Amino acid sequence: MSALPSSIDPAARRPIRELPDELISQIAAGEVVERPASVVRELLDNALDAGARQITVRLSAGGVRLISVEDDGQGLPRDELPLALRRHATSKIASLNDLETVGTMGFRGEALAAINAIAELSILSRFAGADSAFMLDGRTGELRPVARATGTSVEVRELFFATPARRKFLKTDATELAHCIESVRRHALARPEVGFSIWHEGKLVEQWRAATTRDQRLADTLGDDFVTHSVAVEHVHGPVRVTGRAGIPDAARSRADQQFFYVNGRFVRDKVLAHAVRSAYEDVLHGQRQPVYALYLEIDPARVDVNVHPTKIEVRFRDGREVHQAVRHAIEDALAAPRAGDATSAPAEPFFKPRPLPASASWTQPAMPFAAERGIGDAAAMWPAYRQEKPAESPVVASTPWVAPAEPQPFSPAARPEPSPAESEAWPLGRALAQLQGIYILAENTQGLVIVDMHAAHERIVYERLKTQLDGASITSQPLLIPATFAATPQEVATAEACAAVLPSLGLEIMPFSPRTLAVRAVPGTLADGDPVELARSVLAELALHDASTVVQRAQNELLSTMACHGAVRANRKLTLDEMNALLRQMEATERSDQCNHGRPTWRQLSVRELDSLFMRGR
Repeated sequence: MSALPSSIDPAARRPIRELPDELISQIAAGEVVERPASVVRELLDNALDAGARQITVRLSAGGVRLISVEDDGQGLPRDELPLALRRHATSKIASLNDLETVGTMGFRGEALAAINAIAELSILSRFAGADSAFMLDGRTGELRPVARATGTSVEVRELFFATPARRKFLKTDATELAHCIESVRRHALARPEVGFSIWHEGKLVEQWRAATTRDQRLADTLGDDFVTHSVAVEHVHGPVRVTGRAGIPDAARSRADQQFFYVNGRFVRDKVLAHAVRSAYEDVLHGQRQPVYALYLEIDPARVDVNVHPTKIEVRFRDGREVHQAVRHAIEDALAAPRAGDATSAPAEPFFKPRPLPASASWTQPAMPFAAERGIGDAAAMWPAYRQEKPAESPVVASTPWVAPAEPQPFSPAARPEPSPAESEAWPLGRALAQLQGIYILAENTQGLVIVDMHAAHERIVYERLKTQLDGASITSQPLLIPATFAATPQEVATAEACAAVLPSLGLEIMPFSPRTLAVRAVPGTLADGDPVELARSVLAELALHDASTVVQRAQNELLSTMACHGAVRANRKLTLDEMNALLRQMEATERSDQCNHGRPTWRQLSVRELDSLFMRGR
């Protein structure tokens, strides 16, 4: 084994001494400045805090040779320019109370000093109302008058020239440029009223003009498809307000590259927020697909700590469970409404105008067997006649006219008025035409052709009905005849003791059996046949980090999903037109009916123009 270098020999006695200021700044720069994009982020924070309405970023060699950020903010007075480069000098905070209620993007007062320690930095600024601008050279401290309009320009040249070892860890210019553009994009999404432009090697690579609405900025930065394939989020939960847009399940991606979360206008990455979003998508997202979203959380600054990490990208909430629930419910509510209504909002113009629906194409609603009110345990019996693969034809039953309900409600044999032609044409999923291979329902609406997977659609309908019935009842506990004991970690023991008052509300009773053993004495009644130890471990793990109610809800939903799958109409079951139309009307009135219980789509729309293109009509 080779000997350790003398500089790190543990036996060598080295005296304690103060570090020089330059080395202190370079150490701080290692925490603040990771790559050129880190410098761009810090300079943009300062520009936005100064009230800028137009920001221009100029880069060279991906930001390694040059980073210049110009803004039209209020600028800096001449006597404050030298202070801007001193460590822990800032205009953002002045007391501990200010630190606990930070309302600005920057506040630490060390970014400019850290950048100046590892690069050549100069500041050119003109204060609002001043006669002229002044430029400060960060290396020499020289201050001289120059010409400039009101605002500030910061130039950073030869990044990491003072620490060449750090420069070796940088990627190619193209990669560093991409990170710089992403840093600007994150700021642009939070401030639609501010215009941003990015120049690289003298060429304009990105530009986002000031927008009047947030949706316009989202479309400009993330593309029109992002807004088209997302739903608006607007939710208030106590002191927490969540707004923005959440992508529909069909727009999910294989990578998490379009996930933006902001807390009081600051882009953050937080485990509580990420878990809340993922929990909201669990019931509608297929496999390991990643949702897309741009969400904005507003909360009292005193209830969130932004002074967690020098990069200011991490936060800590005073009440994580409160924030978790607010975010999860906000997205769940936004995704709950069926999107079938969008099908009739903007009829597509075909190459050739289709013939109107015949007046004789009316239909009546039979007394459907799956429409009766039943309990949780009767899920499999909701479609008793449809559980066979190839049953005999059902006898003709007395029928009554049907009108699509505004809210989900069971079918009833009570008489209903005959729908008018205008009402029937306004049905989002249209009028059933036929059944294909005993699997799909073909329907016609104002947009064109609708194709419905009848088993997946009815599975979601039954599943949502079961969830509604379960939500109306409290979680009852089922005592175990023999308590289930397991060897617990110190964290699990501490969580069980700290959350002893919360566990009964989840239908669980977990008691200490010994200093290192926990005993599960009761579980939720609907999960009595499951593994109590696995359930207890999952709940304790969630309680330690997030909202444990999602664990119980997830386990219950898995049980209900299985029941709904067995209770839904099977493939190869021949349905009448009345039965097909009844299923379409239920889909329109059922939450989350656009996806089945496993996250797959239940219906697809083919417009008349798309159908025309298949046959080359209009060419």
